[in-house]
Amino acid sequence: RPRARRGFALVSRLGDGVFWYGVIASMPLWLGPAGVQVSLQMLLTGAVGWAAYRALKRKLVRERPFVGLVGIECAMPPLDRYSFPSGHTLHAVCFTLLAIDHVPGLALVLVPFATLVALSRVVLGLHYPTDVAAGAALGAALATLSETLAG
Repeated sequence: RPRARRGFALVSRLGDGVFWYGVIASMPLWLGPAGVQVSLQMLLTGAVGWAAYRALKRKLVRERPFVGLVGIECAMPPLDRYSFPSGHTLHAVCFTLLAIDHVPGLALVLVPFATLVALSRVVLGLHYPTDVAAGAALGAALATLSETLAG
């Protein structure tokens, strides 16, 4: 359905980074000076996530659903060639968990948004459900590791 796809395309575009950059930049507003450290933690963890999913995509080379399956349309251009794992979902879950660990009230906005980002990747024909599940698992693992190391 064109209207639904446009909505999911918008969510996916925001999930490219714009929304998350805003969340990261807002941490000092929520937490004062301590928020600067949280922003830096989120940026560093995001960079590690980017490197991890790029390395996995290069090694595993799983074609996107619209390439290999009849009837799956690509509703927007992908940011890269391969699908596994979903980097959008990895970052959505990672940033959501890090942010709500420090500002729990943000869960009301971030959890639904992260869920929509993950769903959008499948709806738009860019990822298989397993790509999204793997991205979510990796994002959760990175957020947990980051919080553990930050102490």
